[in-house]
Amino acid sequence: MTDLESTKNGKHHDLVHHNNNDITESEPLTWRFWRKQRYIVVLLAFFGFFNVYSLRVNLSVAIVAMTENRTVVDGDGNVSYEQDFPWDSKQKGLILSSFFYGYILTQFLGGYIGTKIGGNLVFGTGIGSTAILTLLTPLAAKHSLEMFLAVRIIEGFFEGVTFPGIHAVWARWSPPLERSRMASIAFAGNYAGTVVAMPCSGFLATRYGWESVFYVFGAIGCVWYFIWLVFVRAGPELDRFCSKEECDYIQKTIGYTGSRNIKHPWKSIFTSAAFYAIMASHFSENWGFYTLLTQLPSFLKDTLNFDLGKTGILSAVPYLAMGILLAVSGYLADWLQVKGIWTTTQVRRNFNCGAFLAQTVFMMLTAYLLDPTWSVVSLTIAVGLGAFAWSGFAVNHLDIAPQHASVLMGIGNTFATIPGIVSPLLTGYVVVEQTSNEWRIIFFISAGIYLVGCVIYWFYCSGELQEWAKSPEQKAQEAEEKAQLQLTQTGGFVNAAAELKD
Repeated sequence: MTDLESTKNGKHHDLVHHNNNDITESEPLTWRFWRKQRYIVVLLAFFGFFNVYSLRVNLSVAIVAMTENRTVVDGDGNVSYEQDFPWDSKQKGLILSSFFYGYILTQFLGGYIGTKIGGNLVFGTGIGSTAILTLLTPLAAKHSLEMFLAVRIIEGFFEGVTFPGIHAVWARWSPPLERSRMASIAFAGNYAGTVVAMPCSGFLATRYGWESVFYVFGAIGCVWYFIWLVFVRAGPELDRFCSKEECDYIQKTIGYTGSRNIKHPWKSIFTSAAFYAIMASHFSENWGFYTLLTQLPSFLKDTLNFDLGKTGILSAVPYLAMGILLAVSGYLADWLQVKGIWTTTQVRRNFNCGAFLAQTVFMMLTAYLLDPTWSVVSLTIAVGLGAFAWSGFAVNHLDIAPQHASVLMGIGNTFATIPGIVSPLLTGYVVVEQTSNEWRIIFFISAGIYLVGCVIYWFYCSGELQEWAKSPEQKAQEAEEKAQLQLTQTGGFVNAAAELKD
């Protein structure tokens, strides 16, 4: 549906309200979420992120099967060993990190294009293209290592637009007091995808061969892409399934003006301490996350001696905890703001830094314990509590600059993708003999980076709309309200003086 068509349907574009927290819907949000189109968008975004991470992590398990030494007994009873791909630890590190070479290139591009053509198209096309390339992965791997690396890099290129793209969607679909829960529920799809993909990849690789891992998840991604294109639009005013009342409510609360010609204040963005705090926090969270995402199956198999099937299941446990806690943390963050218990800044700071401190402690415990049971427990708690950090920094862009959120996410995620490249390579060089001491170094590094991110975010974060991010309409509205307030106060002083004179 075009903008002209949506205008004909009576949906508005020119609504700017300053006190947006006072606006309510005649039919409030209940457990029947499907009656609100914005939560249908959230649900489909959840499954979109499910595909984002299932397409990304399946290789972490599949590569174990691809390089596994298999015992072969010939007709004469002679025993030999064979493997499909004789890659060493450095080559495996290169393969696992190659995805991020493409991923880092399109973060800013995805955010910028998302503000121009709509985040729905950017988000959907990024995942759909990755799914198609995943179907081609077995063919590329069998062709050559170079072709395999090229396909993984191109997959990363397309997936790089997904996070900035979804922020462009939230900028037009999420009311301020629902941002935490909407974004957190959608982001929980990352960990649901990880939870399902890791054990399923282990099962598929063991039962049907490693090629089936890529065929199954690639096909699921293609189906999702078709559904997303049918049901989701860039904003509520363009969505035929969104009621006029819901559209008005969303646009009034976010102060949507209908303008697509958004000018980004680059100097203000790159001199904003609040933005740099988000970037530092995002980098820290991604370092620990990508380290475990790419290396946890190998750590469990090589150091703790779990078999491939059990490795896939146990690797998924920490992400199951995180997926569950994301929904809890998002709802709790919104509830604390609605009830006025904490300000937005306090919610972001306390959730984010509390999670980072806990992750620092449990990463250190993992490094010291290196025990089959307690290592899994410690890693589960460390990854699970990261859910509260995602209700901190991950939605903070929408607080400080909602109109520019997709661009901020693109810039920040570019920097935060560096761990995805460096961490697997570093692990490949440090963990050569697969000893406990080598893995201990990896966990120490992750714990230290969490702590640094915690300190920076605590001192410089903000949950308030930044002055440079206010639209001309918002500034005019504020100026008008300020003038009316001064006029009211002046009138009060005059009346009080007259009464004293009498």
